[in-house]
Amino acid sequence: MKIDASLSDDIGATRTAAAKIESDGYAGGWTSETKHDPFLQCLQAAMATESITIGTAIAIGFARSPMTLASTSYDLARYAEGRFVLGLGSQIKPHIERRFSMPWSAPAARMRELILATRAIWATWHEGVKLDFRGDFYSHTLMTPFFTPEPHEYGPPPVFLAAVGEKMTEVAGEVADGFFVHPFTTMRYLEQVTVPALLRGRAKAGKDGLDGFVINGPSFVTIGRTEEELAAAIQGTKARIAFYGSTPAYRQVLELHGWGEAQDELNTLSKQGRWDDMADVITDEMLHEFSVVGTPAEVGPKLVAKVGKVYERLTFYSGYDAEPALWSELLAAVTAAV
Repeated sequence: MKIDASLSDDIGATRTAAAKIESDGYAGGWTSETKHDPFLQCLQAAMATESITIGTAIAIGFARSPMTLASTSYDLARYAEGRFVLGLGSQIKPHIERRFSMPWSAPAARMRELILATRAIWATWHEGVKLDFRGDFYSHTLMTPFFTPEPHEYGPPPVFLAAVGEKMTEVAGEVADGFFVHPFTTMRYLEQVTVPALLRGRAKAGKDGLDGFVINGPSFVTIGRTEEELAAAIQGTKARIAFYGSTPAYRQVLELHGWGEAQDELNTLSKQGRWDDMADVITDEMLHEFSVVGTPAEVGPKLVAKVGKVYERLTFYSGYDAEPALWSELLAAVTAAV
């Protein structure tokens, strides 16, 4: 299992942070699309590093067309000398329609087609295949030499897809090269819902099992050396769990554990703007289902025991600030356990 790290949204520190991630011994560095363009951060990170994987976790697919995705990611695969991974996610309807002013419909089917269309464009550029993609959501039939990039030795990047629901997870298994497990996931949900859906998708693509398919798991970790540090970390983790739990699309994770009423309460509080009150809805039982809690030395082996048989790549995920030394101790503990 490879241990990765997330790059912060401080774009002024991207190069320095990426270089430190590599020197600290992490295997990869991921950017997310929140306050800044994740592809620009990936370019900066690639220029500051030599060996680690660089990727988006995630870029919002429906905010772009297959052509723009294909162009940016094909170039990044070259800039990063084959180390770039295109990680995609759908986001939710209000953000796509009201934040990005883009169409929303049949998200699983649309994502499937978006990835297939992007691959068709890459095949035109990299293999010389005539561009003739005609789908229900996207159509790409024009590509002239003036707009065709030169093929490069690294080829198109792998595509990872993030999902929570069964339909989108099946799409990942069918048309992607890897899968981002959402941090808002429990092991029960992973084993009973996520993995079976991935296998169904793989079967649709004529593939048996998950061999060659990368499961990447951003995982909640709640760490501290002292009672005070741990209390702050617990509060931060509960707040982040509550934030995700307020989203109706993620309700099924809570319902699997019999916590559906908590989703109603969280959603109501979010609509009232009472963000500071939401963490109180998350019980200690919920906390321990979503996160491993303790000192770095305690969390390391527990985390590996929890996800090591399923995840090929692991990223520490938190909703709080902690001193860098704590993360270094956790990395050492996980590496030793692996």
